[in-house]
Amino acid sequence: MGEVMNVAKIFGEDVFNDTVMQERLPKKVYRDLKKMIQEGKELDLATADVIAHEMKEWAIEKGATHYTHWFQPLTGVTAEKHDSFISAPMENGKVLMSFSGKELIKGEPDASSFPSGGLRATFEARGYTAWDCTSPAFVRHDAAGATLCIPTAFCSYTGEALDQKTPLLRSMQAINEQSLRLIRLFGNTTAKKVTPSVGPEQEYFLVDAEKFMQRKDLIYTGRTLFGAMPPKGQELDDHYFGTIRQRIAGFMKDVNEELWKVGVTAKTQHNEVAPAQHELAPIYAECNVAVDHNHLVMQTLKRVACQHGMKCLLHEKLFAGVNGSGKHNNWSLTTDEGRNLLDPGKAPHENIQFLLVLTCILKAVDEHADLLRESASDPGNDHRLGANEAPPAIISIFLGEQLEDVIEQLISTGEATHSLKGGALETGVDTLPDVKKDATDRNRTSPFAFTGNKFEFRMVGSRDSIAAPNVVLNTIVAEAFAEACDVLEQADDFHKAVHDLIKKYATEHHRIVFNGDGYASEWVAEAERRGLPNIKSMVEAISALTTDKAVKLFERFHVFTEAELLSRAEIKYENYAKIINIEAKTMIDMASKQIIPAIMKYTKTLADTVVAVKAAGGDASVQSETLAEVTALLIEAKDALKALEKITKEAGTMEEGKEQAEFFKFQVFPAMDALRAPVDKLEMIVDKEAWPMPSYGDLIFEV
Repeated sequence: MGEVMNVAKIFGEDVFNDTVMQERLPKKVYRDLKKMIQEGKELDLATADVIAHEMKEWAIEKGATHYTHWFQPLTGVTAEKHDSFISAPMENGKVLMSFSGKELIKGEPDASSFPSGGLRATFEARGYTAWDCTSPAFVRHDAAGATLCIPTAFCSYTGEALDQKTPLLRSMQAINEQSLRLIRLFGNTTAKKVTPSVGPEQEYFLVDAEKFMQRKDLIYTGRTLFGAMPPKGQELDDHYFGTIRQRIAGFMKDVNEELWKVGVTAKTQHNEVAPAQHELAPIYAECNVAVDHNHLVMQTLKRVACQHGMKCLLHEKLFAGVNGSGKHNNWSLTTDEGRNLLDPGKAPHENIQFLLVLTCILKAVDEHADLLRESASDPGNDHRLGANEAPPAIISIFLGEQLEDVIEQLISTGEATHSLKGGALETGVDTLPDVKKDATDRNRTSPFAFTGNKFEFRMVGSRDSIAAPNVVLNTIVAEAFAEACDVLEQADDFHKAVHDLIKKYATEHHRIVFNGDGYASEWVAEAERRGLPNIKSMVEAISALTTDKAVKLFERFHVFTEAELLSRAEIKYENYAKIINIEAKTMIDMASKQIIPAIMKYTKTLADTVVAVKAAGGDASVQSETLAEVTALLIEAKDALKALEKITKEAGTMEEGKEQAEFFKFQVFPAMDALRAPVDKLEMIVDKEAWPMPSYGDLIFEV
């Protein structure tokens, strides 16, 4: 037996957290840093020098030789440039290990080498990374040794945000200011800060590394572009919450240990619905810390999978016909005194502050459903949303029976006089203990569901940063709070005004509430009748970023400028086109060099068999029928390949932007489907030994 892991002992051991700072920093420096973190005050360079020195000494004790400003450019992944702690050699040929306050606070990556959507020209290279002191620095141990990672924001020389972190911090500032305004109206004079708390659930697939390397589509695109379903998929639901296999359990153990060391509160792990699919969920953290931690989770899953001879795949739709992967973004608002503004209490109908918060959120989501939908859009999510495995692309809110009843009372009479209670769960078994039921069920088909004391945004893609959805949530709710406070701060009779406002918001925005089956086709028609937007794809969603309404919203709260919004839209159009282009070219490459040659070789074997059987006087009808079927599908595949080559080439000549992205969506993508169809049929006919790559069954059942 190996040494038993003491979680409490290792948790956060590689994090420059509050305990470490309190131990190592002079008292005044520690107080100044805490004030900066809590109140957003500026840190002087002398204080930064002291912090940098102690951070360096601590990191060196952990084995670190380099440091990096760890940031989140608009590539969808994190970025880092490593610098060693060594300074210029002294006369005796030795070097000192140094790290200054300036190096801690500011870095300078090349801004023109990251996506900027036109904000930076090629010759305008200067950009800055700035220390986000609210997210703790940590030491990461990997094949490169130990590296001090400093979470940072990334901006251009002229101040525009070139990353995910900067607008996130701006949105957190906005929701904090407006939340404080709101709770002050209800008599809270002591809270100094309100922070969005976020807990993202991360779904992922594990496949064998050797089999992964035999599939060009997985290598180049992260998903399978061809593949027929195996005889057994997920229809028995036997994988979900099933016993975790030993190979996977060993992987999960190492993932947990790595995450706990860097302060990620990995809490829940289980098998998901699809074979080879799993989930990891943390405890809640402050919004920007949760975003950083989720990037660490994704990176750690991938790194540890390689150590176990596997590949971790985060694509939203890895296998056709098998459930895809998402990331449920659980969001709430918490004061620095520990009060959750989304906690309805035992009697929600009497909790006036909660009812105002709730109806403000109804208003925010209803008025900005297009922005919330856009925040969860990426090419992979287009395959997943609305496919009876994830929420529909139509934004709606699930409140549950208890809150729906309260809202109905408010709308009909203007007063809520009672709240439904949960009661007891009757199992019919005497030996089972009494279980208290919640007052409401859950709804897995809802994209935005209230689940007790938080909202669960279920549309986010598994690969995506959770920064974008939280930027939108923070900002749209900040606007709703601000508009409510504008009314209530001027009211002569606050009690009457707040009741009138709650009823007004509940009545005007009740259309966004839907507690039924989001998978049902009837809901699509009902949503259209209600006037709710049904934005079916990423390409159709992007324009929500640049509407007059969106520009006004984000500029009012200093989250994005119009130029920053236009740049992000441009980047998204380009990104979509590039991803589909890579997928199309990969299909062309696989079909041309692997699949069609293998099938031609197989048809020759079939033809030789037909000749041999006939020569021996036997009945070759079965072989002849198979040969005819394979040949017909081969001709169909070859014609589809030519069509895809032609249309992909045409798309490549177009100028980058919205028009090209739409061409890839509505012209190239259907041509890809047309090639896949005959190839997948052929996989079901051709001898397995002749098929040039591992099948779905090989990938998802042999991990």
